[in-house]
This record gives sequence, C-alpha cells and structure tokens, in this order.
Amino acid sequence: MTALPLFCSQPPGPKEMPSAVPSTSEPRLIPYITQRKGEEAAPDNLMICLHVSGPRLYYRDEDPRDRPVRDVLWARCGFNPADRHGMPTGEPQWKLMHPYRQMMTMRTLRCQVCAGPARTPLGFIFLAGPKDEDPTQSTICTNQPPVCPKHARAAAALCPHLEKNPLVLLARSAPLHGVHGVVYGLNTDNEVHVVAQPDYPLPFGHPDIPTLLASQLIRRLSSFQAMNLDELQRELSAAA
Repeated sequence: MTALPLFCSQPPGPKEMPSAVPSTSEPRLIPYITQRKGEEAAPDNLMICLHVSGPRLYYRDEDPRDRPVRDVLWARCGFNPADRHGMPTGEPQWKLMHPYRQMMTMRTLRCQVCAGPARTPLGFIFLAGPKDEDPTQSTICTNQPPVCPKHARAAAALCPHLEKNPLVLLARSAPLHGVHGVVYGLNTDNEVHVVAQPDYPLPFGHPDIPTLLASQLIRRLSSFQAMNLDELQRELSAAA
C-alpha cells in the first residue's frame, strides 16, 4: 500500500511541548487536549481488508503515524497552528478532546492542561467527576490524561463536568488498558460502515480492536488514593 501524506500535520513531539501556560487568573487558559474550532475530523477514507489475523480497518492513504499505540488505527483530526508557547490556537470546543493530543498526553503521561511532565513524588494525579467513580473500587479506567500539581485546580475549574469538586485519584500505577472508539464492518454492498459504538473502553487484545477506529487512549488506575483537592495539596506539601 502506497503511503500518501496525512490529513493532519505532524504534531509536536514531547520535547517541543511547553512546561507551563498562563495562570488561572488569565482568561485564555485552555487545556492542551481541548479541540479547537477549525480542527476538524478528516473525511471518511476507510477500507477493510483481510489481514493474516482476520479483517482489519485501514486508511486508503495510511501512514505509520496513523497507528501510534499498539498498532491501533487512530482517528485523524486537523491541527491548528501553535502559538509562541507551542499551544494550540483557535476557539476552544470545550466538550471535545482532540483525539491525537488526548492520545499523546495519555501515552506519555503529560499534563492535559499544559502538556508538561505530570509525575509527582507520590505518583500521577488523575481527576474524575465527583459522581463518576466509586473510589472503593480496586481499579478504575479513565480517558482523562493526568494533570500536573500546578494545574490540578485549573482543570477542575475549567471543566464543567468536574463541578469544581473533582474526585482526585493519586495513582502510583496507571498502565495502558485499551481504547475507546467506533467499530466498523462491511454491509451487504461491501461498503465500510459503523457497526458498533461501545460506551465502554475495549481492552487491548479485544477481538473488535482490528476494525476499531480509536479516538481515546485509556489507562487503568490501580494502587491509588482517593481524595479531594485540599487533601491532595496537603499530601504533596508533606512529600516536598
């Protein structure tokens, strides 16, 4: 298969990402993972071919960058120009996460707000809506990339879903678990079409992964402490 240019431009690598953005007092603080106006999904350009392991979803002009994690096909989306800080430009679409930037920050465990390193001496900080998860569970799967200590409160304030009172999950272990996306198949006319839109993540190795177009990378949190933002600040201050 001949590889043609991608719909989207090559995103910046982790070393090119900024380590900080303006403080929450400045009105233009927008999380790095937020999709911007003008960053549109690519037109449908999909096909299903028989692979040695069975049917598999492809782009007709596929590029190696289309499979950034464990050979899973990723949803294409445009990239707006970056500003002088290396941050995306354009009006934020607050309810949407850019599929590639979500994947990139989740894969490299970088902050979803500033794209800087998210590791703390106590592990990684993940946020969830106050009613989203049962903190007594032994493991929790999340599509939300971590946040750095500097931007934990900013993320809580900017995301309406977190209601400014998120459940904080301070995790020492957060291995990759799977992906969320749309499963494709062939209809009676041998045309590619959507056959399933699971509302739960598919773990790597799931039989539907070969024909899935992924839009979010999922991590599984284990060995974590559940707390609120004030408790997080006390824990981090004590560990400093």
